[in-house]
Amino acid sequence: MKLFLIRHGQTDWNAKGKIQGSCDTELNDTGMKQAEELSNMVLENDYKFSKIYSSPQKRALKTAEVLSRITNVEHVAMDELKEINFGQWEGMSWKEVEEKYPTEYEKWHINRRYTKPPKGESYQEMLERVLPVIHKIINENYDNVAIVTHSAVIMCVQCYLTNTPFHKMLSFKTENTSITEIDSDLLTQCNK
Repeated sequence: MKLFLIRHGQTDWNAKGKIQGSCDTELNDTGMKQAEELSNMVLENDYKFSKIYSSPQKRALKTAEVLSRITNVEHVAMDELKEINFGQWEGMSWKEVEEKYPTEYEKWHINRRYTKPPKGESYQEMLERVLPVIHKIINENYDNVAIVTHSAVIMCVQCYLTNTPFHKMLSFKTENTSITEIDSDLLTQCNK
């Protein structure tokens, strides 16, 4: 069984380089077009999946709804698939965070897996929320599934699976509506 991890389409905040996190931003016109192009590409390349899961945040939900409509595959939103909460850093660029929160940013930058942004969530806390629901999805399905979620979720899962240090997570950077294919066996065998 394969999991197709799909990042949502573009939002205005993506285009402006702003940190979204838990902020519930909408797809912009480009993002809507990307969701349609993704869906058509999935059909043209004969991707097969029996169900679509998504984060309930508008940008992922809308991407999943378009994919569901065009592929005629059932869609289910799950809270646990939400993006990481970046707390007080949301709405800023990374440069602004570094300037306005130099001490907190430095601590986070050095140990981002376990350090929380002010009033936010650590990557480890996000993993502890995301991994159990992914295991639940694997246990409830026999065929491939699509999971429409967010870049930090996808990068963290890849770091976890490959035992990559979290300060190197940008090596797994995902573009809007990109598809990351993961074999479910990797997740079921992974006990890190």
